[in-house]
Amino acid sequence: MKILGISAFYHDSAATLIDDGRVLGAVQEERFSRKKHDNGFPKASVEYLLDNNGLTISDVDYIVFYEKPFLKLARICRSFLFHYPFRLGAFMRVINSQLNKFRVKSIIKNEFGYKGKVIFVKHHESHAASSFYPSAFKRAAFLTIDGVGEFETLTYGVGNDNKLLFRGNINFPHSLGLLYAALTYFVGFKVNSGEYKVMGLAPYGVPKYKEKILSELIKLEEDGSFKLNMRYFDFTTGGPIINNNFENLFGRKRRMPESELTQDDMDFARSVQEVIEEAVLRMAHRIRKETGEKYLCLAGGVALNCVVNGKILKENIFDDVYIQPASGDAGGALGAALYVWYHVLNNPRVPFSGKKELQDTYFGPSYSENDIKEFLDYKKIPCTHCADIEEKVADLISQGKVIGWFSGRMEFGPRALGARSILGDPRNPEMQKNMNLKIKYRESFRPFAPAVLEEEAGRWFEIDRPSPFMLLIADVRSDKRKVISDENKNLFGIDKLNVVRSDIPAVTHVDYSARLQTVSKEGNGKFYKLINCFYKKTGCPVIINTSFNVRGEPIVCTPEDAYKCFMRTGIDYLALENFLIDKSVQPELKEKEDWRKTFILD
Repeated sequence: MKILGISAFYHDSAATLIDDGRVLGAVQEERFSRKKHDNGFPKASVEYLLDNNGLTISDVDYIVFYEKPFLKLARICRSFLFHYPFRLGAFMRVINSQLNKFRVKSIIKNEFGYKGKVIFVKHHESHAASSFYPSAFKRAAFLTIDGVGEFETLTYGVGNDNKLLFRGNINFPHSLGLLYAALTYFVGFKVNSGEYKVMGLAPYGVPKYKEKILSELIKLEEDGSFKLNMRYFDFTTGGPIINNNFENLFGRKRRMPESELTQDDMDFARSVQEVIEEAVLRMAHRIRKETGEKYLCLAGGVALNCVVNGKILKENIFDDVYIQPASGDAGGALGAALYVWYHVLNNPRVPFSGKKELQDTYFGPSYSENDIKEFLDYKKIPCTHCADIEEKVADLISQGKVIGWFSGRMEFGPRALGARSILGDPRNPEMQKNMNLKIKYRESFRPFAPAVLEEEAGRWFEIDRPSPFMLLIADVRSDKRKVISDENKNLFGIDKLNVVRSDIPAVTHVDYSARLQTVSKEGNGKFYKLINCFYKKTGCPVIINTSFNVRGEPIVCTPEDAYKCFMRTGIDYLALENFLIDKSVQPELKEKEDWRKTFILD
């Protein structure tokens, strides 16, 4: 039985196709439209899934939407009616933004001629299903946290074989996701896009505002329940996420986007990060106590906060934790389909193989060598075919070159995991700054992730388990750290950036942490081989892995996307499967307009 899951009309639209519970494909619309966080109907994603599997829409038994529009409308109307002041213009704007959700059935019928059944699943049911069912746990607690679904902003419960039982929830307007979004907005970053910047900025600050946040903005109970003080927020009635009371509380205005970051901004980032950590940890302890379950599954946008995830593991609240790699709304498409297959249709889960979890997220398009050669020939792009591409690229990285790496099926979710990646040498102390400013065209403070051979991870980082999806933080081991002078220890804020702290300074954050990806032969054999070649050459089993895009651009999807990004940036070489392209011999890329105007900065 084939089920198509769809998420759309908020942010990160996506589609997933499963067959008897097995994932055939999962993709985000932004990769095809080239519009980051595209929230439109994922027509191109659906077309790819059908074409790639040799299917037509009539072969699909059910289409599932990741949310219940009428419940969401009820919450919106209730918020506007019961919160002062009532803003008619804002009300109409919000209602209009929701209308497409009521047209999902007609859109599917009009776009594809679909005559089958369309099912609607609650938002947090989709989140919970997206994490529990792909895990290898027969029983586990689950916790979902985001901005808001229909009413819920947080839910928890127990997954047992093929069923999900919800045990508790917290409802709008009280939301950890929206609290984090408010501080994201306050320090000048884009909501639903820049929250990861706040997480990356936090280690540069001190938590000087933590107590004020806890005393004024949120009432956090010992059991992890909480309430926001709505005196400081306007999002219930369609206004800005924060109001003048918020700014008056902290005695400053919101930082304007793209203006210089101050120590104060860094302190706000650290403060809200610690508040979220404390809230989630308290809730995790509560869930363990209430359910008695040994394992935990996490989903929802807040589950992308890898610092929080790492602390749940570090405190040993649960024996193990599984985190959905596409935890945001894109993953809702997967969860909606799985929820119907298992919970609604009552199908048994596949026999447990002993594997910890879904092993990879390579569910998108791939391109054969013939496809790539056809593109290269058509564009008359100078290149070399390398049977030993992994060996060659490892050698170039060891020489300080930056590589665009395009291999196999594209990843599903926000992280590049070795299919659409930019790679560099983590031992180079200048590499973080250079890659941020000259290649990614983004803020210099943002850290890069290390990709490490799975079997070597414990020798370089304080971690005792795989982290295949780049969703856990682990500290660099003490024997890999450098001695820091007293003068450098006393640096504040962004001045900490250029201090060499370890043998792999380009992936070591200012607090010695790293957002880690462990790479196994089973998960991605070609990427594993590349890192292993680098290890044999250098004695270092770690490379820099960052997403193949520039700031404001979705991760590249096609060979043409990859070539354009390569030519627009300071990347030295591009590897398209086994074809190696040298920047120094390329003709000038001629474009009709400045490509920087194409992408809206995040």
